[in-house]
Amino acid sequence: QVQLVASGGGSVQAGESLRLSCAASGDTYKNFCLGWFRQVPGKEREGVAAIFTGAAATDRDIYYADSVKGRFTVSRYNANNTLSLQMNNLKPEDTAMYYCAAGRFLCVADTAFREYEYNYWGQGIQVTVSS
Repeated sequence: QVQLVASGGGSVQAGESLRLSCAASGDTYKNFCLGWFRQVPGKEREGVAAIFTGAAATDRDIYYADSVKGRFTVSRYNANNTLSLQMNNLKPEDTAMYYCAAGRFLCVADTAFREYEYNYWGQGIQVTVSS
């Protein structure tokens, strides 16, 4: 079992930055795909960023939604088993509930944002960006 606890978020003005963190505990994290998703009321949840933790993973095993490329950066687990999402130059359309997730599968471009592949989810964290 894997437990995920998200933190960070809050309310900022457009152009500002926020950092989300997701602390993981439980099972081993080898060969996991770790992702960040977000959801706006009335809309489907969408993938934002994903990263693979396999032993052979490289910087190419990182995926971003087109809407956040160049502004968001996802970081792999460090010694504290924390997944981070650095969000810069935030826009009002980034306003959403954000979720971290983990799944034991090989995430590539075609699979990284498949919700059903993720077995474990953290609680939602609200991010609000005002114009």
